[in-house]
Amino acid sequence: MKHFIGKLHLLTWTTTEDPSAGGALEQLVPACRSGDRKAQKRLFDALAPKMMVLCLRYVGDRTTAEDVLQDGFISLFSRLDSYSGAGSFEGWARRIFVNTALMHLRKTDALKLSDDIGEARSLSTEEATPVQKIGYRELMALIARLPADARTIFNMYVIEGYSHKEIAQTLGLNEATSRSKLQRARIRLQEMIKEQEKR
Repeated sequence: MKHFIGKLHLLTWTTTEDPSAGGALEQLVPACRSGDRKAQKRLFDALAPKMMVLCLRYVGDRTTAEDVLQDGFISLFSRLDSYSGAGSFEGWARRIFVNTALMHLRKTDALKLSDDIGEARSLSTEEATPVQKIGYRELMALIARLPADARTIFNMYVIEGYSHKEIAQTLGLNEATSRSKLQRARIRLQEMIKEQEKR
């Protein structure tokens, strides 16, 4: 890709104009591919806030999330040629950021998924009841406090909509382990919510 933005300055997201004004994100792709810096900035401004939230959900702290966000944008801009135009561009971009976050977690050994099937069977298979008393920001803060492996599977299944089969293939584990980690994450979230209510 010509004239690629090598270093992204993450702390300058704010802009006075609507980054998606003048057309959908998909319409910015050809200009970004040809190295148009204004189009790249508009694309960055449109996606950065949403993708930062996604990165934060996976890695749990802001500084690391900013690093993952930057790596995700480098990957996105370098892979624009592989976007076929089929489906939503934002959905395609989300996959890149999820994969970037997962690569980071693998590199830091945060994903130690070693449960066996016997342990998975011992957990209840009932779905945890949805928590309606807690706000979005509070819930995101609690999710960030989950252990990295449970947080990752919770994010992939509940928020990103991956199936247990897809999670198992992506993370290199079996489906029973994915289910057990998800169930444990839900139970832990419920416990944290109850603890918070007592305060």
